[in-house]
Amino acid sequence: MLSARVARPASDYPYFQAQTPIGLAHRGGAGYEPNVGRENTAAAFEEAVAMGYRYLETDVHATSDGRLVAFHDAVLDRVTDGVGSLAELPWSRVSRARTPAGDAVPLMDELLERFPTTRFNIDVKAPGAVAPLAEVVRRHGAIDRVCVGSFSDERLRAARRLLGPRLATSAGPAGVAGMRLLPGVLSRLLHSPAQALQIPVQHLLGRRPITLVTPALLRAAHATGKHVHVWTIDDADEMHRLLDLGVDGIVSDRIEVLRDVLAERGTPLTDD
Repeated sequence: MLSARVARPASDYPYFQAQTPIGLAHRGGAGYEPNVGRENTAAAFEEAVAMGYRYLETDVHATSDGRLVAFHDAVLDRVTDGVGSLAELPWSRVSRARTPAGDAVPLMDELLERFPTTRFNIDVKAPGAVAPLAEVVRRHGAIDRVCVGSFSDERLRAARRLLGPRLATSAGPAGVAGMRLLPGVLSRLLHSPAQALQIPVQHLLGRRPITLVTPALLRAAHATGKHVHVWTIDDADEMHRLLDLGVDGIVSDRIEVLRDVLAERGTPLTDD
């Protein structure tokens, strides 16, 4: 018998109730030609949605005055003409930053309003973003169309406390490399409150690459009702290999490649 800590299966959550495998547009599809230099912007997400994507992956930070923005880096410098730390700047300053194509940094409020039927996989990048995320999700009644992940187990626990058991989440990083090395760690991950494992194909342990996505892992995850999503995959042959293994989702920057692979396999992005 499974322990009481085992989460309800992914199939119980509206977020996961779609045809699998699913395609997730990473930062809106950062490697797709029209989106280059426009990652995590409303324009990038618009391109993905127009292509048929129903799942968008994004990252969130909070500004110094608590506004939740869709942005990957902790600072504005790499992808905009702004400078400085998001956590130390008010929204009035962040809102003036522009990408080379002229895009503003979007608020998560804006994205949930602009794409009212789209599902968002949200990576919480900073501790200060957890409470604003909970407020935004509640304000938009969006709990059934978000899945929250993080490289911080503490942030994940906080998000679950604030939003309750209806919130879909992916597992945190604790013991990820151990999934292949330590059966006890694998057991804890599979018995975690999360509905999904979102992992790379390999993880470097020191200088040694450890393969995480294996038939054994997929069998164990599926036996506990969890999805396995793999990031960030841009090569068509690798997409086919992973789909042949039975992964439930692929996260990609090259959204046009993933679209074509899924269509070729008879599992298109949309079933209409």
